[in-house]
Amino acid sequence: MESHDLKRRFADFVLGSATDPVTLDQFAAIARVVRADRTERVRLDESGPQFVFIGEGATKLVAHASSGREQIVAFHFHDDLVSIPPRGPHSYYLCALESCTMLVFNADKFMALAVTEPGILNETCQRTLAALWRSREKAIQLGRKTARERLANFLLQMAERKVPHRTGSCEVHLPMSRRDIADSLGLTIETVSRQIGELKTEGLIGTAGRSTVHLHDLQSLRTRADLLPDPG
Repeated sequence: MESHDLKRRFADFVLGSATDPVTLDQFAAIARVVRADRTERVRLDESGPQFVFIGEGATKLVAHASSGREQIVAFHFHDDLVSIPPRGPHSYYLCALESCTMLVFNADKFMALAVTEPGILNETCQRTLAALWRSREKAIQLGRKTARERLANFLLQMAERKVPHRTGSCEVHLPMSRRDIADSLGLTIETVSRQIGELKTEGLIGTAGRSTVHLHDLQSLRTRADLLPDPG
């Protein structure tokens, strides 16, 4: 993706197509274009908070602790605006799951501009709240859910993020490896592979190639995930 296409996509999905050219130029002036190939670690400034807009591709957000221990915190896809904390008790970095093109912003400078534009500030807050809610759901998964429930919930979350508002069945592309899925869910890769096999045997999902998953019955997956009935 070329730089001008990336900035136009950011304007359309975050700033809003009605944003005036002066504001667009102000955000463009504080943005840094970053490209990363699959498995490449994205270089970020750890001294302060960052916002990363993923214009193309997919990434995993990884927390690094002492003694070389790491934990996948979240997966992020095209059109996501990702908040990256500065280095503290842990450090964080993004790793490309497939070829990526991104805009990187110093978060303080980004927010200084956003507060002057209510529409942009609202969009930023809504995206931040959505990420917070996903983090809370994941905390429940890791603390109280079985392996089957964690995997079923993960598949439902991926479906909602990549093909939102679908009912019945859908197909999702998962660029992460089963090892990545296992790490993010606090499971072993053997457990994830076994649970996928059991869901396939039950006819709830199917797979095609390395990364395509067919979710045949979203409502039954909700039952397997032990979720409350969909209010809609």
